[in-house]
Amino acid sequence: MAGVIRVEVVAAWPHRCERVAVELPVGVHAEDAIVAVGFASLADVAGIAVFGQRVTSRHLLVDGDRVELLRGLKVDPKAARRARADVQRDVARKNRRTVR
Repeated sequence: MAGVIRVEVVAAWPHRCERVAVELPVGVHAEDAIVAVGFASLADVAGIAVFGQRVTSRHLLVDGDRVELLRGLKVDPKAARRARADVQRDVARKNRRTVR
């Protein structure tokens, strides 16, 4: 069918994943695909990607693209790493005291 592309819109949330394939006319943008599938809640969306590459909502889609709705981070990765390091350091100190 000429003039039609098939794209997939994916939203991965904690404990669930929504995936919808849709056929749209050639020349649509990422935001058009998101509107076309009609996801109920886009409040947690922090960005849009196509096959893992961050794009704007005006990104022109081609046949076979996968539009991914990105969510924001709940925890800063550096802060999480520091917290894990602190716990490991405390455990190591405790183990050194009991060995002596």
